[in-house]
Amino acid sequence: MRGSRLLLLLVAASSLCLYAVIAVQQTCPADLDGKCEGAASDDWEGEFFPGIPKIKYEGPTSKNPLAYKWYNAEEVILGKKMKDWMRFSVAFWHTFRGTGGDPFGAPTKVWPWEDGTNSLAMAKRRMRAHFEFMEKLGVDRWCFHDRDIAPDGKTLEVAQLFMHPRYMHGAATSPEVKVYAYAAAQVKKALEVTHYLGGENYVFWGGREGYQTLLNTDMKRELDHLANFLQAAVDYKKKIGFKGTLLIEPKPQEPTKHQYDWDVATAFAFLQKYGLTGEFKINVECNHATLSGHSCHHELETARINGLLGNIDANTGDPQVGWDTDQFMTDIAEATLVMSSVVKNGGLAPGGFNFDAKLRRESTDVEDMFLAHISGMDTLARGLRNVAKLLEDGSLDELVRKRYQSFDSEIGALIEAGKGDFVTLERKVLEWGEPTVPSGKQELAEMLFQSAL
Repeated sequence: MRGSRLLLLLVAASSLCLYAVIAVQQTCPADLDGKCEGAASDDWEGEFFPGIPKIKYEGPTSKNPLAYKWYNAEEVILGKKMKDWMRFSVAFWHTFRGTGGDPFGAPTKVWPWEDGTNSLAMAKRRMRAHFEFMEKLGVDRWCFHDRDIAPDGKTLEVAQLFMHPRYMHGAATSPEVKVYAYAAAQVKKALEVTHYLGGENYVFWGGREGYQTLLNTDMKRELDHLANFLQAAVDYKKKIGFKGTLLIEPKPQEPTKHQYDWDVATAFAFLQKYGLTGEFKINVECNHATLSGHSCHHELETARINGLLGNIDANTGDPQVGWDTDQFMTDIAEATLVMSSVVKNGGLAPGGFNFDAKLRRESTDVEDMFLAHISGMDTLARGLRNVAKLLEDGSLDELVRKRYQSFDSEIGALIEAGKGDFVTLERKVLEWGEPTVPSGKQELAEMLFQSAL
């Protein structure tokens, strides 16, 4: 495995993915060129994407679908190179393990390098294809779950447990103490491997940390258990010297009816209550934001103003579909709002943008893998350029400043300092009389925003 490439790691905590699968068989070396006893040799020769050139920036006038029109990695925007604003990451699970299957239909994608087996030799070949994809795309970060990169095992030491039935009631929130302990052992190993591989982030997504009905649920006890579990993860992180960021990824439901980290505000309240705010940041997934009834911009701003914005899963949903469709973001206005939060945050490092997005079921050409990522990268790059235009123009910022300018007064400063007591304010009201309330100028704000698109 080319460990130098591995800078971003994504781990799902509800299913508590385990990285020990890297050493499934002692006779199978982990290096890409090693031979594996009992498995078919990897006889793939040449490129995996022979018809695809290295993707280059050609500018907005280019008609070449295999070229960047807006993303120019080395170009400096607002004091940083675009690649440093973006820190794009390929999600291995969607890009190389996605099959196109859904609850109503069979898989539709079988890539040329796949041989239909679940052998370690096949896993190595797939990894070679993955790194060639990254090299041609010009992206140097990737993220994965343990189950994506190697065959399953049968014991704690080698098993992946992403969909295991032992977690049907949750992991850290399971009512069974043995399941809780099993999950702890699994995360222990995952943290060790993340540290060994030089990962920068470790994300907890609690898809089964919630409930189906409160009739059989002790919510307080489950939340206490979850907090203790996360605290134990913090303690072990420090014990082994892992310097990466721990993140929580909110989602309201699916597969659980109600997930405990429903949205950013709920996750923030949980972290505050249990004294974990200094130990975790938030990984915002845009599609999860809309499922919780918010815009992605709302969730990003909620995380940012509370000092919690650490990473973004760059995807979107379909407004006509009520589930997590994980589509590539192509809406320029949404991307501009997303990038406005990122710029206000000063960037995302050591986090970045994970393309937690998948091809549509009907997109089955190898070329589509590149087209989807090019489109997603260009969309966010265009959003960054739009933010730069808005900041240079300054009209929208000035509109917001004027809307709150009454608080720039002496009494306003007193209120914002927490010293505006009711007696003083009552005296001022009697002095002023009925206040004049100005227009909010929403239509003008929308006009100014749209002018940058």
